[in-house]
Amino acid sequence: MKAYSLDFREKIVKAHLAEKISIRKVATRFGVSKSLVQKLVKQEQTEGNLQPKPRGKPQFSHLENAEAEVKSLVAAHPDATLVELCELLAAQTGNWVSQTAMCRYLQKLGLNRKKKLGTVAKPLQKEYRT
Repeated sequence: MKAYSLDFREKIVKAHLAEKISIRKVATRFGVSKSLVQKLVKQEQTEGNLQPKPRGKPQFSHLENAEAEVKSLVAAHPDATLVELCELLAAQTGNWVSQTAMCRYLQKLGLNRKKKLGTVAKPLQKEYRT
């Protein structure tokens, strides 16, 4: 769900503070929840603005500043699996990352993780029924 517009937020707070209407009546008047009105009034009083806050948790990864280390690990161990790369990075930097994070970072760097087949494929054998 999108955040309410700044204009709408200002109308809600103005109705409560300037017009001296109760929080419940303001909520009913604008079709919002009582807790939203309380939250907006509190935000106006403490922060002085009604800007919507960013949604979700901030994303952090130990790989953000480890581009050189990851590239050197992939160059030194071209056939390493994602698990092995995670373990090598943890041993080198002391920061453990998940397989998913490592895979996404390798894709972001454009490093190919496709393994090369070292053996010749066996010919298919036909099954004969008797």
